[in-house]
Amino acid sequence: MSHPRFTGKHEQREHETKVAAAEFYRLHRVPEQIERALNELLLQQPADLHGYLANYFTNLSAPPRISRLKGREVYDTRGQLSIEVEVFCIVCNTEKSMCSAAVSSHFGLKETSLDWKATCQERADHVMTAVQWVNEPLNNMLQGQDPCDQSEVDHALSNFFMARYLEEKDIRDREKEESPSPSEPEEVISSAPPTQTKEKKSLDKAKKNSTAEKPFPPAEPPEPVLPGSMAIGSVSLAVARTGAQLQGIPLYKYIATLKARETPAQFHIPIALVTLLSCGKASPGKLSLLEEVILIPKAGQRVKQIITMALELQKEMMRIMNTSTKSGAVQTILHDSGAPAGSFERPEQPLDLITEACANLGLTLGTEIHLAVNCATCELMDYSKGKYEIATGVFKSPDELVDMYQSLIRKYPAVVAFINPFRREDTDQWEKLSNQIGDTCSLLLDITHESKAPPPPGVSGNILKHVHEKTVSDLICIASQRQGSVLMGATCSEPCTNDSLSDIAVGLGLDYVKLGGLSGAERMTKYNRLGCIEEELAQQGILVSKEKHSPPLFAGKLQKESTAADRALSDEA
Repeated sequence: MSHPRFTGKHEQREHETKVAAAEFYRLHRVPEQIERALNELLLQQPADLHGYLANYFTNLSAPPRISRLKGREVYDTRGQLSIEVEVFCIVCNTEKSMCSAAVSSHFGLKETSLDWKATCQERADHVMTAVQWVNEPLNNMLQGQDPCDQSEVDHALSNFFMARYLEEKDIRDREKEESPSPSEPEEVISSAPPTQTKEKKSLDKAKKNSTAEKPFPPAEPPEPVLPGSMAIGSVSLAVARTGAQLQGIPLYKYIATLKARETPAQFHIPIALVTLLSCGKASPGKLSLLEEVILIPKAGQRVKQIITMALELQKEMMRIMNTSTKSGAVQTILHDSGAPAGSFERPEQPLDLITEACANLGLTLGTEIHLAVNCATCELMDYSKGKYEIATGVFKSPDELVDMYQSLIRKYPAVVAFINPFRREDTDQWEKLSNQIGDTCSLLLDITHESKAPPPPGVSGNILKHVHEKTVSDLICIASQRQGSVLMGATCSEPCTNDSLSDIAVGLGLDYVKLGGLSGAERMTKYNRLGCIEEELAQQGILVSKEKHSPPLFAGKLQKESTAADRALSDEA
């Protein structure tokens, strides 16, 4: 038999608990919500009662918040160190891993540096710093943030990066002031490409050489790549993918909504530009000028049609190259771009090869397909001679290059675009070439790396890659300010399984996207994703074939528009 005193205390505690529970439920309106849920359940009478109730209360739950970020070292498609960022969120009182992402770690001229040990060590330092940024300051900074507020997240990321950038710049400036001999040659900062040192020494030699053929503008000092910067772009993309997942929409629709502030009623698929050949420095032949020869398919073709045509064309090109060798050995290697690199000595040879292959397949160059040529001249300047080494032992001055490009256009009218035909500094040649061939051939400039200088005259389009500190908001801003003149491109050191580039290009409403060659899982993943988006839009009835300008690419774009956009971007920076 229980003692009366203990029984009274137990009943009192039980009563207090019930009163506290009633007050808690009343304060949070729990009875009303349960009653409303039961009424809806009776009205709907779903087959899965508990699933319906789970969804009902999930919609009433608190908005997801970022709980933590996790950065880890991974390897890219070239076996080089990179970083991947994973976003965790609190969803319905439970922490969940949402999405992970990585951006390319492209270091420009460093990618071809002969001092590979120093380059690898520098890359390792960049990645280690990026991982530290993600796991410590960025993790603390973004905890509790709304993952669907991309603008706020990117603003915080950009402010963080700018603070680190200014700190680094202040350190470099102090080191220059404390230099013992101001007359000594200025040292290249640690994050500048190693080849830039050689270029500067060669330039100094050229200045002393009174027999130099013609003075030319010195190379613009490269904007240093701040160690850790790839953490910014990776976090931004991972958060964007998280926001899209939480809202239950594809990434391309999420980005399109961010850009237009509402979901567009219709979408179009950017024309996929396919790299057919590589003839750059890494190719087995002497030719260095044509880094890439790129297929531009006719507008209106589906992604699968483009891939099928490009594969057939490449197979025919390989057959011709193999049968033309006396020994019968294959004279090609596979370049990092995913395209075959042939053994060529003159710029006409790869274009002749493509012309022959098209004729054999019944494809009409200049009608069904056009070509673009990525010249990548920034890596070819010999500063001791003031000329570009377009092939081993073959040098051309900037003015001679103008004449050569004109000759190529006359012989191969299917070429409708030159990418980076000169250095940025050769402004006279950019303008001269544009005046002479601008009606039939566009001049495109790679704007992946920031430059304080205005764009050269004659530029009609820009190639942009998602690397380093560029946030999703930055990409939206650039695409908006350069409306109709931006082409998204992939790098040679892409993350292994990231297909976000295709979603970004569609979401930004771009006319063209350059995804590389047709070899390698990292590239085919992007092509497959582009095809999936196309099928999805067609099934939903919101796919449209946007009217494209006839060649050249980005025809009708005024130079003053591009210059105004560059000034606006410079002011924002």
